[in-house]
Amino acid sequence: MIRLVLFVVALMFVVRADPVGNANAVPAAPPEQARKLIAITFDDAPRAPGAFYTPAQRAEKLIAVMREARVTQAAFFVNSGRVNIGDGDEARIAAYVAAGHVIANHTANHPRLSGTSAEAYLADIDVGEKWLKPRAGYRPWFRYPFLDEGGRDKVKRDAIREGLKARGLRNGYVTVDGSDWNMEALAVAAVKAGKTLDMDAFRDLYVETHLQSAEFTEALTVRTLGRSAPQVLLLHETDIAALFLGDLIKALRANGWEVVTADDAFADPIYQLAPDTPFAAGTLTEAMAWEKGITGPRWYDRNDMKVANPLFAQRVLHENPAP
Repeated sequence: MIRLVLFVVALMFVVRADPVGNANAVPAAPPEQARKLIAITFDDAPRAPGAFYTPAQRAEKLIAVMREARVTQAAFFVNSGRVNIGDGDEARIAAYVAAGHVIANHTANHPRLSGTSAEAYLADIDVGEKWLKPRAGYRPWFRYPFLDEGGRDKVKRDAIREGLKARGLRNGYVTVDGSDWNMEALAVAAVKAGKTLDMDAFRDLYVETHLQSAEFTEALTVRTLGRSAPQVLLLHETDIAALFLGDLIKALRANGWEVVTADDAFADPIYQLAPDTPFAAGTLTEAMAWEKGITGPRWYDRNDMKVANPLFAQRVLHENPAP
């Protein structure tokens, strides 16, 4: 009996120690922190002159800034109906492609879907495709002007979705938006009015706004999907992008973001989704969160002009200082 007890105790020790089974085992690694990935895209190419550069200067600056920042591919969503022969518009778009960037469809003439019939809207897309398809750098992506996918009109929304599918096009969704078009418009108006802009403060506001929007969207994505996903940043082909994009890229990287290509971002399965929401407009992230019933803010607050415009006046023009 004593021998039996000693044998059981010894066996328990062997099983607990398990020198053969665990001697070479590798401890489980802690979960890898999610990588924050973001692609850069530009709408409305070719865009009209801004407040600081000619269109040719702006394009040269954008290409140089992205080359210096090691951004190998951005996407330019083109309005082919705004390409004026003889104005250098076509050459500037070709220069973006020659620098490694890609081009996609933003309609020919930038209509708002909510104010256009589905038939006319698809016809405008077709005009854009005819111009784009033969060109180097073409991608079969379509981005809705104003991010307007039909508003409350689900019949129209679905007609366009089916029309895109029939044409082999996919939605070139946006997830991160800082309404840079509005900052550009405010700057143009201020310069025309002879006002003095604090350019350092303008740079800081531009960078801060887009960085905050990226972080807001990343957090909302994780809350909605339970995982991170590559983000797609919406910019416009503006003078302020040419001025401040380099600073924005540095700030993103300093905050742990990796800049990836548009091809890489759009390869994520979320960009194949077609969320069903009561109102079809805005960013993909907002739509996914709305569809899943995620509570709390779904839209970055500085995309509200009632928030953004006073910030510009206070910080860039030093008007109406905050109390």
